[in-house]
Amino acid sequence: MSLRRRLVRERVLQALYAYELSHEPIEFIIENIVADLEEQPESFFFANQLILKVIECNKELDDLIRQRIEHWEFNRLAIIDRIVLRMSICELLYFDDIPPKVTINEAIEIARDFSTEKSDKFVNGVLDSILDDLKKDGRIKKSGRGLVNTGANKKTKLQ
Repeated sequence: MSLRRRLVRERVLQALYAYELSHEPIEFIIENIVADLEEQPESFFFANQLILKVIECNKELDDLIRQRIEHWEFNRLAIIDRIVLRMSICELLYFDDIPPKVTINEAIEIARDFSTEKSDKFVNGVLDSILDDLKKDGRIKKSGRGLVNTGANKKTKLQ
């Protein structure tokens, strides 16, 4: 059985934080921060995929964040908030099997646990706004049980 995704996301946050501050090669950071997840192949794979995709799409993710924080200087955002937002937007865009609601709830909890007193509300507001725009633009491609498919035959889980 794989580790809870929350713990994996927390490890991804740690790795991306270390990368942001040290600029060490990402392979070195993965080896030192997430290598122990290798005993759980599914968790290790998810962590690696998320880390590498966030780094690959960093400019796109930051541009989406900048569009939502008109009254803030991007570089003055708490670094943890910035990384949590990047991770979450990356999940929304590129991890088709994760429901948007799960992504946002996880981001809120991680921000609450690791960042400032008001980070959870800030992260929630920014992600809700970005999710709405991504849906309008047809950029959310979710499918499967409990997921939203914004295509011609929209599906949602019955509650």
